[in-house]
Amino acid sequence: MLKFSVSLLAGAAMVAAFPPSIIKAPTEPVPDTVDFSVPQGNWMPSRTSPDVPSAANVKLAARATGEKVSNSNVARFDNSNIQDGVGDGVDSYTLYLGSGSTSAGWPDKSRWVSFENMFNKYKPQMFAACGNQDSRIPNTDGPEVGAIWDGIQMTSAATGVDHRFVLAILMQESHGCVRVNTTTGGVRNPGLMQDHNGVGSCNDNHTVQKPCPSATIYQMIREGTAGTSSGDGLANCINESGHGDVSDFYRGARIYNSGSVSSTGNLQSNIATHCYASDIAK
Repeated sequence: MLKFSVSLLAGAAMVAAFPPSIIKAPTEPVPDTVDFSVPQGNWMPSRTSPDVPSAANVKLAARATGEKVSNSNVARFDNSNIQDGVGDGVDSYTLYLGSGSTSAGWPDKSRWVSFENMFNKYKPQMFAACGNQDSRIPNTDGPEVGAIWDGIQMTSAATGVDHRFVLAILMQESHGCVRVNTTTGGVRNPGLMQDHNGVGSCNDNHTVQKPCPSATIYQMIREGTAGTSSGDGLANCINESGHGDVSDFYRGARIYNSGSVSSTGNLQSNIATHCYASDIAK
């Protein structure tokens, strides 16, 4: 469970910004509260399985690669504004319980931090993640971090998924390690997004690529967001939630992790990582 920085909430200033293509790693140490273990990806049903209704009995959108967010209330295709939030986030953790709605205490989108601040805060983790997961794996370097930035921006523009949400899921799944291990906790989950049986990976079957090509980094991010031939990405998870408000992001995160929202409507219920949606919102 990621505990260091607030993915989406406002707060006090943290580390200074520097360009995403910088060659050297930052000098700020990574707090010892960071858990670099890799979650067991997502458990969503395969595309050949019958659609699984959400708690609100909303059917999944047609499963196909190239997914897009269909509800204009939550879709965002123009992600060119990178200073699109409030504050920088704080080094704290809030456990959110319940439905993911603002009435249940979950943060409204107006309280999310900006993409630029969020990305800059996560850079120390990106530069350290691979070595902390496995000391034999080379850490993500400056150009690869820059490719993560570019990949998120291109993917968000194509899918309508807010770039901050894509980054939050990416950090939850891999901490930004471009050579993250492919996990197989029930479903094969490769790459930065630990997506559903995708193709993009720079560490599959113990074959590690250094450097990790920019095209592969983009592919990993796109497969996690726009879906694969085997399973849904973030866009369809948001579509399945179907509420048309900020709760679709938190519910969509839970669907991405476990395949559905519990019939209770509570995001801490169900299989897989119980605090997954809360970790994204924190």
